[in-house]
Order: sequence, then C-alpha cells, then structure tokens
Amino acid sequence: MTTDYTVAVLGLGAMGLPMASRLATGLTVHGFDIAPARLDLARERGVKPFPSAREAVADADAVLLAVRDQYQLDDVLFGDAGIAPALRAGSVVILTSTVGTAGVRPVAERLAASGIDLVDAPLSGGPARAGEGDLLIVVGAAPAAREKAAPVLELLASTLTVVGDNAGDGQALKTVNQLLCGVHIAAAGEALALADALGLDPAKTLDALMGGAAASFMLGNRGPRMLQAYDDEGAEVLSALDIFVKDMGIVGDAARRLGLPTPVAAAAEQLYLSGRAQGLGSRDDSSVIRAVAPERRHP
Repeated sequence: MTTDYTVAVLGLGAMGLPMASRLATGLTVHGFDIAPARLDLARERGVKPFPSAREAVADADAVLLAVRDQYQLDDVLFGDAGIAPALRAGSVVILTSTVGTAGVRPVAERLAASGIDLVDAPLSGGPARAGEGDLLIVVGAAPAAREKAAPVLELLASTLTVVGDNAGDGQALKTVNQLLCGVHIAAAGEALALADALGLDPAKTLDALMGGAAASFMLGNRGPRMLQAYDDEGAEVLSALDIFVKDMGIVGDAARRLGLPTPVAAAAEQLYLSGRAQGLGSRDDSSVIRAVAPERRHP
C-alpha cells in the first residue's frame, strides 16, 4: 500500500464503494457517505470512514467525486457544506461523472484560484468492473494535474485515454460516446419490438442479428436484457434508464449550443423520456423497449 498518498472518495454507493475498495488495495483511502451502513461496509473493505465530507478531504492528495449532475457537483464543492474550503492547496479533484461540458470549466477555474487542480475523467463500466480496476476512463486535464491523479486513475482503469489538456475535454468525448450509446440502445429496443410485432421469436432474432452486419455491442449487451424487460421484476439494473434521460439531455444541450442538428439523438431522448413517464426510470435502461411497445404482442 502507498501510505503516503491519500485519496478521499465521497459517496460510497453502487459505484463509489467498489472504486474505494479497489483504491484501498494500493492507496490510503478516506471515505464519506450520508448512510452509516455504507460507512460500515467501507470500513470492512479497508477504507477509513469519516463523519463529514470536509473531514474526509482535509489531508487528501486527491478527492474522487461521483455525482449525478452539474447541480450536485456545484453543491458538493461550493454549497453550504461544500468541501472547497477544506481542500489542501496542491491537491487534485477527480471528476468521474458525466455532467456535460458547460459547467466544468468554470468549476476548474474556481478551484484553480485556490491552487487546486480539476481532472475531468468521466468513466464507463459498472460496479463489478469498478471493483476490478477494469473501467474505461477518458481524461481532460493539464499534464501536471494528470500526474497528480495518476495513482488513482491507474488503479481504476484498464483503458485510460487522454483526450486533451483542459477540463471539459473528457466531458466532450463522453458526450459523443453517450450519443452513440443512447441511440444504439434505443435502436436495439425498436428492432426487437418490431421482431415481436412481426411474430418472430425475439431470442432467435437476436442470435441471427448478432451474426451479421446489424450486430453492435449494445445490441449484444442490452438485447438479452430486453428479452427480460417484460418480466415482473425486469432485468437486473446495471444502468438505470434515468441515466440516459440525463445523458441524452446533455447531448441535446451541447448540440443546441453549437447549432448542430442531432435528430436521431433527439428521437432517442424522447424514447427515454417516454420510459420515465411510464415509471421505468429506475429500471435497467434495456427497458426502453417498453417505451416502444408497452406490452409484448406475442408472449
């Protein structure tokens, strides 16, 4: 363990806890969560729990943030109980969330005024991959900031891609990535719903499609879960539909600021919004098939 490098992980939920556990295999890890039960779990995995976020970050070399959106990012840093006043000059904040490009650069500028670097490092991969250090991370940050964050990023990532030297560059690439992912999942839902409406066996259809030019990662990954979407319990939630409501909104906002038409992404966003309206927001994103066809025609 590298005891002379300390990282604070704020939020020990579905992603935060496995990331903290992974980091604890090589670094000193401080943790904070508002739920006492999560702190207990973190302690069992080698993480030192703290009663407040400010106490957790006070002596940290790096702080890892996994927030839901720009509002939470601003609040955790600069809100009434924000951590910015407690951060040590020379430390680095690592943002692993997808929040869009618009608000990241102003955050970086506010932190820089206090001698703190921001590493823009949105990631892809679920809790299991987080615990194994098998995440895909894209990074936008100055070389000196990347060097400060390297012990954290190298433990978490199996694929680490530097896309630029500025905060916001990572968010930009992740926005493009989410456009494609969101469209591909929505298209897979439409295709399998059409197969059912035509009277085809969805499982056999999926196998046939994956053997030809229509195959895609998302069809192969989400397709089997779409076949479970009509069950009472649905598919295991590996990525909630609400995440794509947020992310496709980020895509649309970015495109509108640039005056760039993205009609396919806009149509996909409407499917996710329809799914949320049907009460599917907390279900796996594969349940978007039910936004296309609320019920199967050929059970």
